[in-house]
Amino acid sequence: MSVLVKTYRGAVEDLYHHGRVAVCSAEGRLLYSCGDAGRVTFARSSAKPMQAIAVCESGALEHYGVTERELAVMCASHNGEDFHVEAVRGILKKAGLDESYLLCGGAYPIDPQAKLAMQSKGLPPDAVHCDCSGKHSGMLLTAKHYGEDLSSYPQPGHPVQKRIMGIMADVCDYPEEQIVTAIDGCGVPVHAMPLYKLAQGYARMSQPTCFSDKRADAVARITAAMTAHPEMVAGTDRLCTDLMRAFGDRLFSKSGAASFYGIGIKGKGVGIAVKLEDGCSEFVPLVVLRVLNEIGVITWAEAEEKMGKYLDFNIYNHAHTVVGRKELCFHLEEA
Repeated sequence: MSVLVKTYRGAVEDLYHHGRVAVCSAEGRLLYSCGDAGRVTFARSSAKPMQAIAVCESGALEHYGVTERELAVMCASHNGEDFHVEAVRGILKKAGLDESYLLCGGAYPIDPQAKLAMQSKGLPPDAVHCDCSGKHSGMLLTAKHYGEDLSSYPQPGHPVQKRIMGIMADVCDYPEEQIVTAIDGCGVPVHAMPLYKLAQGYARMSQPTCFSDKRADAVARITAAMTAHPEMVAGTDRLCTDLMRAFGDRLFSKSGAASFYGIGIKGKGVGIAVKLEDGCSEFVPLVVLRVLNEIGVITWAEAEEKMGKYLDFNIYNHAHTVVGRKELCFHLEEA
């Protein structure tokens, strides 16, 4: 395994964070890599932009009058800030539903202030504040539009999930029968395949002409919504939001649990998949910015200017005294 980041406590090398990076073309050619790009990996929530294709292709967005901003939250792992919650409730209301239909499980908001606000009122975790409630609202709309059962939409055998499985196979150019599935934190199937194939999926989404007209339209619509409304995809002080706010003319991106990250380079047919083996998401921004710099998407000066808050290499204690440092220790190898 390749070490992507190591940390020092004082002058001593303290921790090593292993990981993998794959940069792939839309045709499936590995362009650059670090570590084992062929290892089977769960995309986790980085699959949400691909999963949203199902609701776009169903006609439900037009039927229920879903806005571009609401489509963006369907691709989100959102903070649970007020504007996220209002958007999800608005989506459901348009279909004659409410949050009781959400089967993503109860959770407090990711955003610390929103979480504290709920707790200070004595409110329990709930489904609409779950970071996956936007995705689930899209699944519910799809099922409602097709007249399918709403009480079992997360189940692998439900038509909603079967359609998504086919979409994942097509977008990532990978045989459906070889996709490994399990259940994600929010109760729906989660998909795994070789890391470079997930990078290829992002590459293909970055170049919608790879697909038939209907799918191309859905992909273009999704990526446009994400970059037009990056605050809906994540929220305040989140990498997805800040990266697309700074460079949304060049890329779209989506985080996944356990330190997965996917990026598509707009119009270039290039996709990136990053995975840190220990799931320590603290280091994902550093790795992502290094990768984008090394393949020429952004300069390091741009990263410092627009994403500087993610480039603090110091390690602090509780008194905010510097006690160590982080060090990027990888470079991509051309395939």
